[in-house]
Amino acid sequence: MTEIRRRSLLAAPALLAAPAMARAQERFPTRPITLIVPFPPGGATDVQMRALAEAATRHFGQTVVVENRPGAGSTLGAAAVARARPDGYLITQMTLPALRLPWMQRMPYDPRTDFTPIIHLTGYLFGVLVRGDGPYRSWQDLVADARRRPGQVRIGNTGANGTPHLTMIDLAERERIEVIHVPFRGEGDALPQLMGGHIEALAAGSGAGQLVDEGRLRFLNVWSRERSARWPNVPTLIELGYEGMVVTSPYGLCGPANMPPAVVQTLHDGFKAALFDPSHLAVLQRLDMPVEYLNSADYARYMQETIAMEQQRVERLGLRTGG
Repeated sequence: MTEIRRRSLLAAPALLAAPAMARAQERFPTRPITLIVPFPPGGATDVQMRALAEAATRHFGQTVVVENRPGAGSTLGAAAVARARPDGYLITQMTLPALRLPWMQRMPYDPRTDFTPIIHLTGYLFGVLVRGDGPYRSWQDLVADARRRPGQVRIGNTGANGTPHLTMIDLAERERIEVIHVPFRGEGDALPQLMGGHIEALAAGSGAGQLVDEGRLRFLNVWSRERSARWPNVPTLIELGYEGMVVTSPYGLCGPANMPPAVVQTLHDGFKAALFDPSHLAVLQRLDMPVEYLNSADYARYMQETIAMEQQRVERLGLRTGG
């Protein structure tokens, strides 16, 4: 009888803790949520994600804190979240490179199993930018110059092995030109280098839109399926003869694996409200970024499909670096 009583006393704290944990999940969130943005401040991603966080803060009644962790091909957010407690208080923007890099090199996470997809959000308007007062008036001008000066034309990108970088590798191979690929940590770092003439061109997103509108920069092409309503005179890659080439690098939000379903649902609902909040939609429109909403289940399926496609892409381009 004494042994039975002792076991009952040992079990009592656990029995008491279970309802308390359930109540905590029901009340989630009770403190600020940290949202990792794996890019530096100042670029299109940072602007969009901060607008999303502000709108989500109003919905949750708790602050959504944006934490910039640039570098490592935009994978630092994924690496941090993969090791985090699955309580919903640390989440990350899940970039396409974060799903691709594990097939290129050893990474501290497995994108297939280490995350809980929460919501899919949007994608970028990418293109090749040059200075407005520079010699390139069209994409064909840049290609012709690269043929005349092999290995001398410098084209920046927003991160080594990121989508702009790999797309430029693909385009250079298709055109059989040799260029110098110059990686930066994001648009915020790369744009001053383009403006200063330290690189001839930059593969990046629409965070440079104001500079384009002012005539200080020029898009030579855009990588969307249709022309941009903001810059209707700029051709798409498809129009330039690259059949089926649409590159938007869409992204969403993820947390650690094994998050409680109730917490995932709360996060999804809050960020969905923020995604469609008028203040956030205005930022998306200004950046030419479309709404590409998927709920948690659909995003999970999309992630697995994307991971498989990225693995195939790495193998096709021979990008495996070992490790």
